[in-house]
Amino acid sequence: MGTNPRVRPQRLAEKLRHIRLSLDLTQAELLRRLDIEGLATQSKISEFESGKRDPSLLILLQYSRLAGIHMEDLVDDETDLPARLPAKRTRR
Repeated sequence: MGTNPRVRPQRLAEKLRHIRLSLDLTQAELLRRLDIEGLATQSKISEFESGKRDPSLLILLQYSRLAGIHMEDLVDDETDLPARLPAKRTRR
């Protein structure tokens, strides 16, 4: 059985950076607001935003909650983030 490389969302890093900047947070402040100090470091936030590393599903969930968006909005390259964050999340 061969191993296929995992398909990565092409716009994820851009969206994660957009969330932080839209909320006017430094990487250290974002880390605290996401409440993921045990799961990530400031350098990992930088790697998420540069596309060098992908965040775990739990970290993506925290990003989506902080931004008021659905996780799907983060990983779907066809979907743009709302212009204003945090957004008022609607049920799908």
